[in-house]
Amino acid sequence: MDIAIGKVEGQATEEVYKLLCKTVKALLDGESDLIANLANVAAAVRQVTGFWWVGFYLVKEGQLVLGPFQGPVACTRIAFDRGVCGACYTRRQTIVVDDVDAFPGHIACSSGSRSEIVIPVFNRNGTVAMVLDIDSELPARFTEEDKKGLESIVRLLEKRL
Repeated sequence: MDIAIGKVEGQATEEVYKLLCKTVKALLDGESDLIANLANVAAAVRQVTGFWWVGFYLVKEGQLVLGPFQGPVACTRIAFDRGVCGACYTRRQTIVVDDVDAFPGHIACSSGSRSEIVIPVFNRNGTVAMVLDIDSELPARFTEEDKKGLESIVRLLEKRL
């Protein structure tokens, strides 16, 4: 497979996400292994967007367990009632946090994180199977365009669950 991936400079966010969705679709096509797909999606999102941390937490053993990611080391396990990831799982909706220090119960896996977006990933039964967690070292980094674009990427993954 020869897919060129690199950080996109100078394009509107909508164009970045169109390119990223096209890249993710190409990465997922023909591959059935979940871990391989999650690893490639995390890498592609981080390479193209330059976000500080991109990764998945999978629902296992009654909690969220760290899956494939790109970035600094991370918390390994997160309870469903803790942090932004737990809130996303419980509420079953995307959560955007402009200032992680102001979020009640925020888990500080790294002091470098300033803002965060977490998107639920549903399986075919409509159950949250995992969450896509993305952190930025910049406050208020995530826009409505980021939310829509990242949710589009998650929808591509959901088709394969």
